[in-house]
Amino acid sequence: MFDIGFAELLLIGVVGLLVIGPERLPSTIRTVSAWVAQIRRGFNQIRSEVEQELHNDAVMQELRKTGSDLKRDAQQASDSFKTATGGSTATGPASTASPGQASSEQASPDSASAGTARDGETTSRAQEPPEK
Repeated sequence: MFDIGFAELLLIGVVGLLVIGPERLPSTIRTVSAWVAQIRRGFNQIRSEVEQELHNDAVMQELRKTGSDLKRDAQQASDSFKTATGGSTATGPASTASPGQASSEQASPDSASAGTARDGETTSRAQEPPEK
């Protein structure tokens, strides 16, 4: 990192001993070591957060790509289904009903439980009491 050899460390130790003195040198070394350790922890934490964000970004890009692939595949399947059925996607009893009934049944979420009243209005069987 800093490329400090043994000779440089020895020189720093001798200067520290002469300037600080032998009584305060051990506590000064402990304090400086604690600062260095705290700085290292901070840099390591920042580095791990950056790596996590880069990983999250890569995952999000992969999800976007997969989502666009799924949309494209669904569109292709829908198009091929429409061409195979001759352009009409309505099947079952709704296709044999009159156009007014088919559209009202497809629009309601309870299309399977919809019935026809005597005056032509559509009613829901969910409102009727259950049969015993």
